[in-house]
Amino acid sequence: MTKSKKWEKINKSVEERPKLQEYKNWEELPPIPISLPIDGSIGTTGDWRTFRPIILEGCNQCGICWMYCPEGVIKKKEDGSFEINLDYCKGCGICAKECPSNNIEMKRESDVDG
Repeated sequence: MTKSKKWEKINKSVEERPKLQEYKNWEELPPIPISLPIDGSIGTTGDWRTFRPIILEGCNQCGICWMYCPEGVIKKKEDGSFEINLDYCKGCGICAKECPSNNIEMKRESDVDG
């Protein structure tokens, strides 16, 4: 596969992407790992999360949480702040671990209102 063909798979919108992308070998993999939230085989994937990330006051909007999120569920809003799509967040805690200002806290789901 040529380099330009690899980029075609990355640039497609979520709606145009196939649910399953198959590759014959490692050379066909896209140059940048991309993960976007989609329904899993049994529905939304955030249903079984035990811990929930909470963005606290004082976030400096650096975007490191967004860069490290393996599920691609952190989005930047127009005002520069970030929000987490809890329908798809699995609660892995990577965003909280990587936050340089410690403004993401992992809270047990049973301790969070709403």
